Amino acid sequence: MIGPAETDAPPAVVVDGKPPSAVLVPLNDGPRGPELLFTRRAWHMRNHTGEVSFPGGRHDPEDPDLATTALRETEEEVGVDRGLVRVVGELTRLTTVSSPAFIVPYVGVLDERPDTTINPDEVDAVLHVPIADLLDPAIYRQEIWTRNGAPLEITFFELVGDTLWGATARMVRDLLERVTTQS
Repeated sequence: MIGPAETDAPPAVVVDGKPPSAVLVPLNDGPRGPELLFTRRAWHMRNHTGEVSFPGGRHDPEDPDLATTALRETEEEVGVDRGLVRVVGELTRLTTVSSPAFIVPYVGVLDERPDTTINPDEVDAVLHVPIADLLDPAIYRQEIWTRNGAPLEITFFELVGDTLWGATARMVRDLLERVTTQS
């Protein structure tokens, strides 16, 4: 089950002096069934250049909560009107490894595939990936890496033309595990 969405002020979780972040995990019906909307980060970005991710970013003091942060960032990055998104819960909160940040992923449902307008300052492309593709074992793998002497499990989804990995892949795995184990 997807956990309830947080409605209080953002948690006081600061990593390396940075405020918490939030992402939206946009879920909608597509031509081949339920699908997720991802972004490919712009190639000129300083961090995570060209990586596949969910829309999102750091909490602004003007945002009343982290769900608002996720919705605002999605609107800024890909032009999805926040009024079209119904936040239904959140996935497991996590801290990234490569550039430490605390992230709260919110699952947001849209009635149909949204029209998007990318912000080229942040986004190179929008990807619509059917859940059925993500459930295909042929595109999924895990590797064990070592970080600071400790084993670290890294998840990968090999999409056509892109590799989904890292924190975003962990969020996708979390979502897939939750929806496939519900009865």
